[in-house]
Amino acid sequence: MISRRSNRRSTIKDVAHAAGVSTQTVSRVLNDRPDVSPDTRQRVKDIIDELGYQPSKLARSLIQQRSYTLGVIITGLRFVGVSLTLNGITEAAEAAGYSLLLKELPRFDLTEVGPPLRDLFARQVDGILYAAPQVGDNWQRVQAALPVPHLPLVFIKGEPQPGFTTISVDNYAGAQLATNHLLAAGRRHIGHLAGPQEWWEARQRLAGWQDSLQQAGKKALPSHWVAGNWSSASGETAFKQLLAQYPEMDAVFAANDQMALAVLNTAQQMGLAIPRDLAVIGFDNLAESAFFNPPLTTIKQDLHNLGWLAVQKLLAAIEAGTEPRPVDAILLQPELIQRLTVP
Repeated sequence: MISRRSNRRSTIKDVAHAAGVSTQTVSRVLNDRPDVSPDTRQRVKDIIDELGYQPSKLARSLIQQRSYTLGVIITGLRFVGVSLTLNGITEAAEAAGYSLLLKELPRFDLTEVGPPLRDLFARQVDGILYAAPQVGDNWQRVQAALPVPHLPLVFIKGEPQPGFTTISVDNYAGAQLATNHLLAAGRRHIGHLAGPQEWWEARQRLAGWQDSLQQAGKKALPSHWVAGNWSSASGETAFKQLLAQYPEMDAVFAANDQMALAVLNTAQQMGLAIPRDLAVIGFDNLAESAFFNPPLTTIKQDLHNLGWLAVQKLLAAIEAGTEPRPVDAILLQPELIQRLTVP
């Protein structure tokens, strides 16, 4: 028998803890939703009776108005990283009994973000995931367009923002992993094939490369790096420019695997042996990178888990209701995957 609490009113979190379920499950039972097993439903109801839990009028109204739908604002689905993140979001939402309402922006630098936000509010989503990577001032524009108060909201793949939960990969640490690995392999002239510099992720990878070289007593000059636009086609053009600027280069850290593929192809067409003449390391660990010729050494970022975790954080904010919402700045750590393009 669970004793009633005498010093304060029981909360939905007390019920969830005693029943060994999530607060989302308790909400479903209170709202008489069908997606709860009979045994779990009965256990939760028994705990509610034993604790004497009674939702306040405000809490009950919030429960009754719950749509069990999450809004997702996204752009750049042609990019592999964005689509992998969305896959993690979808699986986590379905596992929690939520559906998704997707709003794809036509471009990263969209200046008017009010309409998609207002549309999601009108459709009564319970919370919003801003899953478009931080490019330029797009995140700041979203934050400026939010009403006060606003729905729970989580930002994905960008710089930590005061007052908001943000979840990203530690791109700076990943770039340092890559550069230090090349230094440990005996390479002394390491160039960088960067991503577009309006992207926060690309700037972080550039900074990690620069700082690692400087910490090792090496130069990281402007002529030692060139930016592409993430595509393999841009990688070919940028790599040829980088070779012309930095002819003594004996290694390349490419900011993504797609540009690294262009480096491998172009270098071999020019008669350079990989990794004897040129060591190459990428970033992403695309499924195809293990089948490049030769297989690509790269930095793994688990974007599926990134999307999954973002949903968990958003659901926690939704369950907080009128209580102060938790705010986190989470950086997931990347991992070096050693293959054959670095000796």
